[in-house]
Amino acid sequence: MFLEKRGMHLSDHEFFATFHGKNNRDIFNSLFQREHSAEEIRALVDEKETLYRQLCLETEMMLAPGAPDFLDFLQERKVPFTIATASDKENVDFYFEHLGIGKWFDYDRIVYNNGQIKGKPDPQIYRIAMSVIGKQPDEVIVFEDAVAGLQAAKNADAGCIIAVNSNNDDYSDWADYLITVSYTHLRAHETRHDLVCRLLLEKKKKY
Repeated sequence: MFLEKRGMHLSDHEFFATFHGKNNRDIFNSLFQREHSAEEIRALVDEKETLYRQLCLETEMMLAPGAPDFLDFLQERKVPFTIATASDKENVDFYFEHLGIGKWFDYDRIVYNNGQIKGKPDPQIYRIAMSVIGKQPDEVIVFEDAVAGLQAAKNADAGCIIAVNSNNDDYSDWADYLITVSYTHLRAHETRHDLVCRLLLEKKKKY
């Protein structure tokens, strides 16, 4: 609806390859092929994200398959984790309200687009998140479903990068990395060793 109003159209493939995972400022500047003022960006963000949240409320909102159990798994083992997202504060608030993620995540430790952090694929957002959880890059596993986010994690020297392909997208350029279709799939491949440590060790051995 946001694009249709402006006589524009993006296929799912075009969106995934070009914009998915990027912050709104970078999306709008690229989409409309010009720099926007802070006021223009704010107006566009309010329009776009209001529509997005309305659509979410009209559907059955839920976390990715297996995510609740996986987060419980990490929490029970006291593995530090957080979210590093291109979303603005309004959407983070929305997710806390409607997805109940406060059960696992400390709101004050979420790293989101505050207008100061560089957008993915710049590594800044992941480097801040690593600092928040008190880990060095080679100790961190990043779960990502966006190409820009995968590149940001790589640029941040994350010890292990896992692409979560929950929408049957094209990750052929990331075939050398672990690709999973859901968090349930990860749990199904547990061994007697701690999952997080095992994945890191396997990744280090591979390279």
